[in-house]
Amino acid sequence: MKKMRSTPELPGMPTEEKSRTLATLLYDKQGEDIQVLDVTGICPIAEHLIVVSGKGQRHVQALADAVLHMASEKKFLSFGVEGYQTGVWILIDLNDIIVHVFQDDMRKFYNIEGLWNEGKRVEWLAATPGEPGTEAQ
Repeated sequence: MKKMRSTPELPGMPTEEKSRTLATLLYDKQGEDIQVLDVTGICPIAEHLIVVSGKGQRHVQALADAVLHMASEKKFLSFGVEGYQTGVWILIDLNDIIVHVFQDDMRKFYNIEGLWNEGKRVEWLAATPGEPGTEAQ
């Protein structure tokens, strides 16, 4: 499936910076196992994928809400959301970035990271010496 790019590109935040900003937001909202993949040249519909797990339906929906709120605030181009009602796997299409918010069992089942294993992992959280829990993701 190929996206129609009839909407003109808006000047804005570069993809890598946007991915890091979104990953940090998801971390702040207690998203788990956050992975950012650079799939430029591999995926025809996005440059980066962000994959994150939530603890349950409400947490997954809250993570998606946070992404959508930031996208609206920062005027990120958005093409839509799928799966919000069930809260099992929510896909948010932000044009150059696709955010996958999963409940853990569904994430393991669909294995998005394995599907796009040719993508390069993007380091999004710098390690801070002496602070537990701040290792590079």
